[in-house]
Amino acid sequence: MHAIQVKEGAAAPFYLPQGDECEIFSTAFRNQMPLLLKGPTGCGKTRFVAHMAAKLGRPLYTVSCHDDLSASDLIGRYLLKGGETEWVDGPLTRAVREGAICYLDEVVEARKDVTVVLHPLTDDRRILPIERTGETISAGPNFMLVASYNPGYQNIMKTLKPSTRQRFLAIEFDFPAADREVEIVSSESGLSKEKTATLVRLAGKIRALKGQDLEEGVSTRLLVYCASLISGGMPVERAIRAAMIEPLSDDVDVKQGLIDLTATIYG
Repeated sequence: MHAIQVKEGAAAPFYLPQGDECEIFSTAFRNQMPLLLKGPTGCGKTRFVAHMAAKLGRPLYTVSCHDDLSASDLIGRYLLKGGETEWVDGPLTRAVREGAICYLDEVVEARKDVTVVLHPLTDDRRILPIERTGETISAGPNFMLVASYNPGYQNIMKTLKPSTRQRFLAIEFDFPAADREVEIVSSESGLSKEKTATLVRLAGKIRALKGQDLEEGVSTRLLVYCASLISGGMPVERAIRAAMIEPLSDDVDVKQGLIDLTATIYG
């Protein structure tokens, strides 16, 4: 399991709001409501949660969900220490005890028993029963559950049931508008806005191919990587190949098409 803890009082990472998402998050936090973030990979969902946790002054536990993630990984388990068994809290349990924000990234990738565990925390009970210890923890006013997923990757085997979805408020994310994306990428990478604008224009052309030759378009994250390489002195074409072409496809013809597209933008 991959769980990242960010301590209370950490500096807020840069995040440029696209709409009223910051207000919705703050309102959900004040009213003890769980929140679901929907949007493509690399569009800023994780950065947004980190930004809001810092702004609200709450510690943050981020869990990257995957096929093998079980309820025990979140709640905790008995471990052998010094010849004796000792109960060790998982990140969800620690967040509930501490009044932290727990963020489950790509929650639909986790095993089915995970969503069952979340139900008592996402209704008016706001409790976390721990069957192995017989303990039931009541979530304090500062605990918040946030989850995310990418609707573009969902299939009938990996989706949230309506009974789970309707326990959450939800915000739909997408890639920023071009002018805002230029500001974000330039700020993160140190590349001039003029050069960044050309990269963003190329990203827009590549994203238009999604569903044709590509499963997914260029993420804002990859744009930041690419701009950082260029800002560090790497030739533009090589940076684009490494950050915006190779990560998207292994198909030789598709990659050549993206190289040709790049040439039309930078020709």
